[in-house]
Amino acid sequence: MSQQQRRVSIIEVGPRDGLQSEPEILPTEAKVEFITRAIDAGVRRLEVTSFVHPKRVPQMADAEALISQLPRRDDVTYIGLVLNRKGFERAAATGIDEIGMAVVASDTYNQRNQGVPTAESIKAWLDIAREAKAAGIRANVMVSSAFGCPYEGEVPLARVLEIVDAVMEGEPVELGIADSIGVGVPSQVSELLAAVAERAPGVPIRCHFHNTRNTGLANAQAAVEAGVASLDASIGGIGGCPFAPAATGNIPTDDLLYMLQRSGVQTGVDLARIIETSEWLQAQLGRSVPAMLPRAGMFPQVAERYRAAAG
Repeated sequence: MSQQQRRVSIIEVGPRDGLQSEPEILPTEAKVEFITRAIDAGVRRLEVTSFVHPKRVPQMADAEALISQLPRRDDVTYIGLVLNRKGFERAAATGIDEIGMAVVASDTYNQRNQGVPTAESIKAWLDIAREAKAAGIRANVMVSSAFGCPYEGEVPLARVLEIVDAVMEGEPVELGIADSIGVGVPSQVSELLAAVAERAPGVPIRCHFHNTRNTGLANAQAAVEAGVASLDASIGGIGGCPFAPAATGNIPTDDLLYMLQRSGVQTGVDLARIIETSEWLQAQLGRSVPAMLPRAGMFPQVAERYRAAAG
C-alpha cells in the first residue's frame, strides 16, 4: 500500500505523558477541557491519565476525578496507564475503556521507573491482561526504551524481541514500541519494526517517539513507511518522562499532523484546531510550547497572509 493511501491513527498522549513531567499542575477542569478540545479536533483515542502513586507523579493525582468528568462517547476511547495490579484495580473501578502498561527493555530503567526488574513487569502485565480481558477492558502493552536506555546504553534488538515474545502471550489489542528517551534514528526504526512484525504478525503496532535529539518526526515517518497502525503524539510537544534524565520532547501532534497531511497520510484530525489547542495550552502553562506549527503557521495559508500584508 502506498503512503498516499495510508491512514494512521493518532493517539493523543498530552494529557498523560505530556503533563506528567511538566512543572505546572493543571486543575482537573482544565484537563477536561484539554481532552475535549482534542476530541473536537477529531482525535478518537487518548491516553488521559495514569493510575500511579500521586507522590511519584503528582500531576496524575486526580485520575479518578478526571475520568468521572470526561464526556462519554461511543466513538472515543480513553486509555489509562497502569504499572501494577493496584493501578489496574483503580483504573477498572473508573470504567476506563482501555488500559495500557509499559514494560521497559532494560532492567535498570524498569527498576527506576516501576520499582521492579523487567521480568516482574512482564509477569504483572500477563496477570493484568488476563483480568482486563475478563472484565471486558481493552489492554495494550508498550515496550519502552526499545532503542536505548539512559543508564545501560544501547539495547540489543534481540533483547527487544525477547520481550515482545513474552508480552505477546497476554494477547494485547495493540503492541507498542517506544523510544522513551529519543535516541533512535530512522534506520533503527525500520529494522526493529520489520523484526517485530515477523514476531507478531497481524497485531496492530503503535509507536511512541520522543524528539529529544531532533529525530522524532523522522522516526515517525519511518514508522509510517513500515506500516504502523498508530502513532503517539502530544499537543504542543509537551512532556517527557520524569524518571529518565533529559527525556524531554514528545513529538508534537501539531508538527506530526503537518508532516503526515502534506505526505498524503490520512488521520481524521483537524490540524488548525490542534494548533488552537496548543495556543490555549500555552496560556494554561504560562509559557510557549515546543511545537513549531503554532509559531511557523500552516502552509500555504501563512503565505497568503504574508502576501496580503506585503500588498
